[in-house]
Amino acid sequence: QVQVVESGGGLVQAGGSLRLSCAASATIFSINAMAWYRQAPGKQRELVALITNGGSRNYADSVKGRFTISRNNAKNTIYLQMNRLKPEDTAVYFCRTTMRTSGLEYWGQGTQVTVSS
Repeated sequence: QVQVVESGGGLVQAGGSLRLSCAASATIFSINAMAWYRQAPGKQRELVALITNGGSRNYADSVKGRFTISRNNAKNTIYLQMNRLKPEDTAVYFCRTTMRTSGLEYWGQGTQVTVSS
């Protein structure tokens, strides 16, 4: 069982910035990919950004140019730097870890991000 723990959410005004962190209890090299998802009230969960073991990054169109996903291999942690936040970015942000060998996915509990207008 891999533990996934998110942190860094909070309340920020539109135009502001936040950085989310996601720590996994597995070594980064046993992980195939890690990703950030978000779910707003009444909406489906959507992919925000993904980073593979090889370092490839993908972003949702709605966050390109504003959000950056990165990782610290030594800490088994990924980050989501969110700049120029908009009220529509308000959601619970979840971290997903996909294991390289088994393909199993592990999710964190989520962290709330609220952007006020």
